[in-house]
Amino acid sequence: MSVNNKDCERIGNILSGRCSQKNICPVKDIMATYGDKWSMYTILLLGQHKRMRFNELRAGITGISQRMLTVTLRSLEEDGIVSRTLYPEIPPRVEYCLTDLGESLLKQLLSLASWAEENFEAIMKARKKYEKKNA
Repeated sequence: MSVNNKDCERIGNILSGRCSQKNICPVKDIMATYGDKWSMYTILLLGQHKRMRFNELRAGITGISQRMLTVTLRSLEEDGIVSRTLYPEIPPRVEYCLTDLGESLLKQLLSLASWAEENFEAIMKARKKYEKKNA
């Protein structure tokens, strides 16, 4: 499969930050934000469990620090991907869930996961070939 001219132009616009809407092109920024592993894991975990508390999320994402989870959740909330609900109880209870926008992003992440599953053997083979070549 080769990339057609229209796709090449689109890729160039994304990488350069150019866009057709009055020089406002958040695509590169958005891809960088949701392409990091902590955002992906958070979205996937919320997609699986629907509604979770902070410590449940932290326990479910191996290796994430409290600070990084806080930063990730704030960023996802700011972009409308995650909803944060504060319950006025003592002690206060906070729950996170995906918004409709977050659900639509989850579908795209699941497509990427399917691609990774379908191509796992080819990728492992390529890694071994690369490793032998550079040994």
